[in-house]
Amino acid sequence: MRLIYTGLAVALALSGAQTVQANTFQKNDLIIVAQSQSGFQRWVKNFRNVALTKGISARTYDRAFKGVKLNTRVMQLDRKQAEFSRQIWDYLDTATSPKRVRNGQAMLAKHKRTLNRIEQKYGVDKKIVLAIWGLESSYGKNMGDINIIEALATLAYDGRREKFGKQQLLEALRIIQRGDITANRMMGSWAGAMGHTQFIPTSYQASAQDFTGDGKRNVWDPKDPSDALASTANYLKKAGWTHNQPWGVEVKLPKGFNYGNASLKVKATPARWTELGVRTVRGKKIPNYGQGSVFLPAGADGPAFVVFKNFFVIKRYNNANSYAMAVGHLGDRIKGGGNFSKEWPRGPGALKLDEKLEVQKLLNRAGYDLGEPDGIIGPKTIDAVSAIQISWGKQPNGKADQDFLKVLRKKVR
Repeated sequence: MRLIYTGLAVALALSGAQTVQANTFQKNDLIIVAQSQSGFQRWVKNFRNVALTKGISARTYDRAFKGVKLNTRVMQLDRKQAEFSRQIWDYLDTATSPKRVRNGQAMLAKHKRTLNRIEQKYGVDKKIVLAIWGLESSYGKNMGDINIIEALATLAYDGRREKFGKQQLLEALRIIQRGDITANRMMGSWAGAMGHTQFIPTSYQASAQDFTGDGKRNVWDPKDPSDALASTANYLKKAGWTHNQPWGVEVKLPKGFNYGNASLKVKATPARWTELGVRTVRGKKIPNYGQGSVFLPAGADGPAFVVFKNFFVIKRYNNANSYAMAVGHLGDRIKGGGNFSKEWPRGPGALKLDEKLEVQKLLNRAGYDLGEPDGIIGPKTIDAVSAIQISWGKQPNGKADQDFLKVLRKKVR
């Protein structure tokens, strides 16, 4: 593994090292970076031979790698560890925020004809395709700004994801060679995901569709997402999507329910769950959508669900329970559905989504420019909370909770 020790000189300077020492380490940093870039260019030259033996033309390879460098931003993002683990309710607050729902409804109206055609052709509910689009790129607003060839070559060279990087890089080169996109326009995320619905190259090759009929599978087109949305529907169809069936339904569990049965590994027919006392939140029998599992994403104190086959199909797109729930719930909300009937066990003092939005609105009113409220209590909101606490003469803790909101309501009108 090749490491780039950026920022070492800054750390020494902050710790009180003399300027001459800092300058020496700054020079060493630059030397290490230069050596890594030099090593990367040698790797690019050597990998060219590999690519040519795999059917990539010299013309395609040389054009794709023109100006490509080792991307230290990709390396940093690859190694970055999450600062905290988000609770399921915080994740869903963001994933199904009012703004994302409104934007999804606007996109449904704007692309209704295309979405209807896609649903008819692939048999995948348009609300699910829309939800994936919303989660993956905010309906095309955030498709990524990193050159995919540079990102994947960096991952292949850096060592930790060498096998993945090489495999995806070869497929990316094949996509370029086919003529779907030029290398300079093949942009996406640091991990190689591309376009409106963030396909990695192998998934693109397996599922991408030319829905517009122009001869190109253009999942990047900022004005026309048709190919990307059709490609997503095709992916889900191949994964086994069942049309007109939900991902799951919220349910009520009976007293004395055996919580050992609340597992995605335990499947039973709706009739069997009904025999065991499980009911919809309206007290009805579980609809017959095939075998399902009782799912408790926040444990016994939170909402309960019976999830069906389509829940697991969504997980083929992203193998996370929270993601599958977010896609399903966002799709339901776009189509006019409401929130879950049972509250999440947020704990004492924790804010609900509407209260998070209220905090941000009041902070904006108080002069702290947070932009449009989104309910995400991120670094910018936390800094504003701390700043206003200081202005109140209080010890700042940056915590937006019920106590803070009560004071904020009184002081900001």
